[in-house]
Amino acid sequence: QVQLVESGGGLVQSGGSLRLSCTASESIDNFYRMTWYRQPPGKSREREMVAYISNDGVTDYRNSVKGRFTISRDNAKDTMNLQMNDLRSEDTAVYLCHALSLRGAYWGQGTQVTVSS
Repeated sequence: QVQLVESGGGLVQSGGSLRLSCTASESIDNFYRMTWYRQPPGKSREREMVAYISNDGVTDYRNSVKGRFTISRDNAKDTMNLQMNDLRSEDTAVYLCHALSLRGAYWGQGTQVTVSS
């Protein structure tokens, strides 16, 4: 079973930065798309797409994070990263890693990001 483990979350002041990582239990070459989602507080059934990256490097972002967040893949470390700059209180959420392969779809457990104003 594929495992995805997120790390890098924490508490940061508004305007600060965090770098999230998602490490897979197998080669991320197997995943044709990897995505960061987030689940805001009080919205346990809503997951927002934050950013995705395909295995050929195509990326996309939700409008509210464009210019502030950068997604990347490190195939040598089997890791996907999300560099988050200029964080705002509305970025507070549990951030989850998602990966798609020909065998199926996989989720991580999530990492909490809290931005204080």
